[in-house]
Amino acid sequence: MGWLANAFTWWNGASWGTSIVTRRHGSEVGRDELGNVYFQHKGDPARRWVIYSGANDGSRVPPGWQSWLRGTIDELPEKGLPPRRAWEQEPEANLTGSGDAWVPSGSLRAQGQRPASTGDYSAWTPE
Repeated sequence: MGWLANAFTWWNGASWGTSIVTRRHGSEVGRDELGNVYFQHKGDPARRWVIYSGANDGSRVPPGWQSWLRGTIDELPEKGLPPRRAWEQEPEANLTGSGDAWVPSGSLRAQGQRPASTGDYSAWTPE
C-alpha cells in the first residue's frame, strides 16, 4: 500500500513524479548519516534536491548538506567545510508538534504542579 500512497502524497517519501524526474535528470552526489540521498540536475548543477529516508522534514538535513542544497557552498560538505570541531554538538531534528517537544512549566502538558496565579492581573470583562 505504501507504493500507492506515493502516487498521491509527498509527505511520506518521494512521489512518483519526483522519482521519475530524479531518474531522468538527476545524478546522485552523496548520502548523509541519516540515509537521505542528495541529487544534482545533470544539465543545471545549480538545481539540487534531497530524497528523504523517512518523513519529509527539512530539519533532518544536516547543516553541511543544508548549505550545499541552498548553494551556499559549491563543493560537497566533506570537501567544502572545515572538519567538525570537538565542541560542536550533533544537530537535532525539530520536535515542534511532536510528543517530545519542549513545553513551558505552566503548560497543561508539563509534568508536575502548575504554579498558582499571583493576582497581578485582573480578568477582562466585556462592557
